[in-house]
Amino acid sequence: MNPLYHRAEYLLNAPNLKTTPEGIEYEVAFAGRSNAGKSSAINTLTNQKSLARTSKTPGRTQQLVYFKLDEQRCLVDLPGYGYAKVPPSVQQKWQKELERYLEKRKALNGLVLLVDIRRSLGEFDIQMIDYAAHLNLDVFVALTKADKLNRNGAKNTLFAVQKLLKDSTANVQVELFSSLKKEGIEQIHNWLDEHLNVAEIISKKKP
Repeated sequence: MNPLYHRAEYLLNAPNLKTTPEGIEYEVAFAGRSNAGKSSAINTLTNQKSLARTSKTPGRTQQLVYFKLDEQRCLVDLPGYGYAKVPPSVQQKWQKELERYLEKRKALNGLVLLVDIRRSLGEFDIQMIDYAAHLNLDVFVALTKADKLNRNGAKNTLFAVQKLLKDSTANVQVELFSSLKKEGIEQIHNWLDEHLNVAEIISKKKP
């Protein structure tokens, strides 16, 4: 693991685009249904137990939660969708703020979409991928909780999702992921390295 991820620390909560931090050049957002395991994935990818607070109540994250990797790079935990136990009016407000963030945030350079492998792609997931394609955002689809299925079942689901997205106009990479088994971490880190322009850090360190 690049030490950059282990150095991640909580930066701030942003209720809307106007309150997002200035000076960030590269950020990747984590999206998914409220019970897809976003917080667990962020903790696993940063090798920290409680960087992103997990909850047994889906929909707990109601703002853009920023985690700083360095002065120019951040990971962003987006509000979960599709299951949150909140009034429809609140969900509509989240939706508008999310769209505004995805469309207007110049530092946003990619989207990691967390999908519970036992549910596969849902309507909201497909909409998110299509929306990312419209905005020319690359997408990494992580099929979370892969340890909940046997190996053949997990592989079959992976192939099915890859086939489903084969003709998508989005630039999509799909991989199995398990926080428990530490599966898929290298693949996401490699993707994050590219979309956070980590190579720039390495080149600056060279004499």
